[in-house]
Amino acid sequence: MLDGHALWTGDHYNEGIGRDDIFDKLREECGVFGVFNLPDASNLSYYGLHALQHRGEESAGICTVDTASGNKFAYHRGMGLVKEVFDKEKLDMLAGDRAIGHVRYSTSGESRLANAQPLIFRYRDGDLAVATNGNIVNAPEIRKELEMSGSIFQTSSDTEVIAHLIARSPKDFETAAKEALQRIVGGFAFLIMTNDKLLVASDPNGLRPLVMGRIGDGYVFSSESCAFESIGAEYVRDVQPGELLIFDADGMREDRYAEVERRATCAMEYIYFARPDSDINSINIHSARKRMGRQLAQESFVDADIVTGVPDSSISAAIGYAEQTGIPYELGLIKNKYTGRTFIQPSQELREKGVKMKLSAVRKVVEGKRVVMIDDSIVRGTTSLRIVNLLREAGATEVHVRITSPPFKNPCYYGIDTPDRKELIASYRTVEEIRKQINADSLSFLSDEGFVDAVGGNDGAYNRGMCLACFDNDYPTPVNEESDKSCSC
Repeated sequence: MLDGHALWTGDHYNEGIGRDDIFDKLREECGVFGVFNLPDASNLSYYGLHALQHRGEESAGICTVDTASGNKFAYHRGMGLVKEVFDKEKLDMLAGDRAIGHVRYSTSGESRLANAQPLIFRYRDGDLAVATNGNIVNAPEIRKELEMSGSIFQTSSDTEVIAHLIARSPKDFETAAKEALQRIVGGFAFLIMTNDKLLVASDPNGLRPLVMGRIGDGYVFSSESCAFESIGAEYVRDVQPGELLIFDADGMREDRYAEVERRATCAMEYIYFARPDSDINSINIHSARKRMGRQLAQESFVDADIVTGVPDSSISAAIGYAEQTGIPYELGLIKNKYTGRTFIQPSQELREKGVKMKLSAVRKVVEGKRVVMIDDSIVRGTTSLRIVNLLREAGATEVHVRITSPPFKNPCYYGIDTPDRKELIASYRTVEEIRKQINADSLSFLSDEGFVDAVGGNDGAYNRGMCLACFDNDYPTPVNEESDKSCSC
C-alpha cells in the first residue's frame, strides 16, 4: 500500500508486469533454456532461467524427462519470479537428465497459469512440451484453420499452434515438426521435447537469439550465453537460422528445416534486451554498447560537466560516450531493483511517486552540472520526460539527451511488445518536437549507419545481419499491420 492505495492487483506480485508500466520501455521477449544428457537437469535449468530472469518476470516453468525411469515426463509451472515458482522440494520432484524451461512476460496471451510455458500436451505418440521465445506472425490464420478442422485450443498463446500442427500430422515426429516449422512465419527460438527426443530450432532469419553450450558429454541451450556462466557450461556456437538440431539416444544430429534467408538478428538485443555479459553472434553486448556510446559522441558531441546513463542498459554506452569525449562518467541516476511491479492507478500523483521509487537522481552528483543523459531508446516519450525532470529537480542546470539507437518509428511483429505506430513518438514528431516534449536542452539519436558500424558483425550481410525494421520499416518477412504485434511467448 502507498497512501492507502494498492500497488498491484491480482493473485501474485508480478501479475501483469508486462503491461501498464510507469516507464514506457519495451518489454523483453521471454527466455528459453534447455538441457540434454546431464544429471540434475532441473537444477541446471533453474540456474539458467534465473540468469534469464530479465527476459521475463511474470511466469516460469520447467519440464523434465527422466531416461532412467522410462522417459517419464514431469513438470512444474507457476506465476512469479523463478525463485518464487521453484524451491528445493519442487526441483527434487523434477527428476531427469533432459529439460526445457521458460520465463515469460504476459504481453500477448492473458496473464494466467494456462499460458505459462513450457506448454505440455498429450498426443498419439506420448508427451509433448514446447517452449518458445518470439512471435508467430501468421499464427491467427493457422489457428483459425486448425479450429475449423476441429482443434480445440487450451491457451491464448501462439505457441500452442505448433503443438497442434505436430499432433495433427500423420507423419513421424521429426517430419511433422519440420513441416510445422516450415508453415510458421515470424521470429522464434523453439525447444520442443517428447519422451525420447529434444528438438532445437531457430527461425530462418535468426531474429531471436539462441545459443548452444556444453558440459562434458551433455548440451545446454539458452536465449543468451550469460546463462552458461552460472552453470559452468562452455559456449559452443549460436544455433543458425533455419537450423534444426535433433537430440535423442544416439546423440546430436544437425539438420535444417529451411534455408537461411536474410540474416536479421533483432537490433534491440544489442541495444537493450540482452545482458551486458552475453554474446550474440560472437559480439559481446557490453563492448557493442560502449562502441555505440563512442559513435554517438562522434556524431553528437555536446560540452557538459558529466555523463550519466539510465540504468541498466545504458550504462555501457554512457561509459563509451564519456571515454570518447573525456567528460567524466558519473552515477547520476540510481535504479531501485526491489520495487517489483509498478503502479496501475491513473492518478498522476501516484504515478510520479512510482517513478521516484524506481529511479532516483543523485543530487550531490548532478546539482549545478550540465548533464549528458544517455538512454537506449525513446518509445512514447513519457519516460524520457520523467527522467529529464528528475535530473532538473535534483539541480541539473542543463540536460542533454543522447539516444544509442535510431528513432524507434515502427512496431515490431517478432516478439517485442511495442505500441501501435501512432503511439511511437518518433513516427509522428521531428527530433526537435521530441526534444521540446521531453524538456531536454538538446536531443540526438544514433544514426542507422553509426549503429550498424558500432555493433559490427558480418560485413558482407545486409545491415551486417541485423533487423532494423523498428527504425527503417524494412521487415525481413511479410507482416500484416493489422495483426497482433505482441509477444506470443
